[in-house]
Amino acid sequence: MARAIERIEQDITALEEGIRAIAQELHLAYAKYINILGSCLQKQLILASYYLCTQGYPDEFLNLSLNQRQKLQQGLRKISQQAAKQLISYIQPLEVTQIETVIEIAEEEEEENEEQPQTINPSNPIEVAEWQQDLEAEIQETLKKVSQMANILIQKTGVLPKKLPEPIIAAAAAAIESAESSSNMIPSPPNLLNLVIEISDEEDSEDSSLTQIMAIHLRLGEIEFADAKLLSERKGIRHLLMQLNKLGRDYQKKQRELKIAEAEAAWRASWFED
Repeated sequence: MARAIERIEQDITALEEGIRAIAQELHLAYAKYINILGSCLQKQLILASYYLCTQGYPDEFLNLSLNQRQKLQQGLRKISQQAAKQLISYIQPLEVTQIETVIEIAEEEEEENEEQPQTINPSNPIEVAEWQQDLEAEIQETLKKVSQMANILIQKTGVLPKKLPEPIIAAAAAAIESAESSSNMIPSPPNLLNLVIEISDEEDSEDSSLTQIMAIHLRLGEIEFADAKLLSERKGIRHLLMQLNKLGRDYQKKQRELKIAEAEAAWRASWFED
């Protein structure tokens, strides 16, 4: 039984070495991916803003002075540049204590709030998977915040209608993925939200009107699709995750075998005949 336990422990050690290697490859792949994503995000935000101002609300954009247009364009560039820096900040070494950083993009400045250190064991498939999921969630949250900040800036400049408050735009963006809103969706260029929604009068709840919304809505899938290099990096990440999942299943199976073998050994060690 002792030999069986030792053999299982050797198998677990080998699996941990494999998981650690995959974790390092995954970390490197995400570093490359996020660097490219930052550049692509900037391009796609500007392209979406261009279409919104020239095709969605051309009259409102033409009503702006030259100075207002330039300030709007500068503000959009600043938001996109801050977002690229934020994305890069999410990648930290796996071998050391991790610091979970939350950076909130603001129109005028970038505020950084740091939470307590969180240790990541790159030999543990569960912890590596959690790190990967948290990273993906941070990327999505960044796209959401960038979209919100861009819409607020465009609205303050006078291009987006004032009667569409930010919460309504945010709710429409959240509803875009649901089946309920699919019938109200209008085909639009990438990274733009184009919906017809019903807005009720605040003074008269029975009085409502249909209003078309066009706003910035950055989508990771559409950003990836627009850049072959970024899409290739995503495919590489998916391949590594498949390998990690396989090793993770084997690791959990061996851990279960070890516990059973140890329990059997403990039973025999404590058993005695009357």
